[in-house]
Amino acid sequence: MNDKPIDSAVTSTGAAADIPRSNAGVTGGPVGGAATAGTTGAASTRAVQERAVSERTASERAVSEAGDITTSALAIRGLVKRFPGFTLDGIDLDVPRGYVVGLVGANGSGKTTTIGAAIGTIVPDEGQIAVPPMDRVGVVLDTPYFMRSWTPGRIEQAVRPFYPAWSEDRYRDLLARFRIRTSMRLKDLSRGQGMKLQAAVALAHDPELLILDEPTAGLDPLARDEFLDVVAEFMEDEAHAVLFSSHITSDLERVADYVTVLDHGRVVTSAPTQDLIDGFRVVRGGVRGLTDDMRRAMYGFRLYSAGFEGLARTEEAATWRGDLVCDPPTLDQIVVGVAKGRPSS
Repeated sequence: MNDKPIDSAVTSTGAAADIPRSNAGVTGGPVGGAATAGTTGAASTRAVQERAVSERTASERAVSEAGDITTSALAIRGLVKRFPGFTLDGIDLDVPRGYVVGLVGANGSGKTTTIGAAIGTIVPDEGQIAVPPMDRVGVVLDTPYFMRSWTPGRIEQAVRPFYPAWSEDRYRDLLARFRIRTSMRLKDLSRGQGMKLQAAVALAHDPELLILDEPTAGLDPLARDEFLDVVAEFMEDEAHAVLFSSHITSDLERVADYVTVLDHGRVVTSAPTQDLIDGFRVVRGGVRGLTDDMRRAMYGFRLYSAGFEGLARTEEAATWRGDLVCDPPTLDQIVVGVAKGRPSS
């Protein structure tokens, strides 16, 4: 992948069995297996904690074999996952420590599949993933993954055995900050409260990596702003990192240091947020000034009776002559333009 944020040493690809990652989220951890998360009793809790330590050791050994990720909290190389009618095709992605990486693309571009592979809910066909042990990863999904009849207290009872670093005080403080009563059932929470509850769980065990899949979708402006404040506070520690997938690109313009654009299962581009915006221009002009070369070069090209509009690479737009207006795009305009593609003729 060109323009990737950090050139990690993880460069090889292999079979799915060779993918270096912790499997805690697949075999009964709170994300991958809530049905077994209700383990109680001192002996059972101790067994779960011992398993978490064993998985951390295995994961660290696998990561060491895959490459040095001291600068990247998450490194993905050559990720392939095949479904009927869709293939995630050779994804390379880095999430450097100290940075927020936005993952954008139209529906069906592969964002959720990439995240699923990173957290262990999807088994890739090829590639390598270097990720911290799952007890060091906090996850917020677009839909809460807990039983809808559970209260925050019941959720804590279920998930804390999987996290040796779990802090009851931190969890209770976050619930109070988010104005979520411990007696409330998940099914009675608003969407915004459900997202905040997930965030409280994700942050209560001192993660080094946050993976967020559409966490602000459907939230009102105030709830979105409060959630983004939580992300900003988390990033005050330069050892932390965030992978943030969202359709609300204005949120990423606010918090993301890097943006990776996916389209039809492939990485189109990955660059620092401002560099990505600077690399494109929204070009408008009259029909008389339009040439065939200009038309073929523009993403999401639209022709009107009085003129045209399209997204073009900045270096290409700079060579065009005529009465043109070239404006910086929003991330949304980049995503939409790339998804629509260039004219075939």
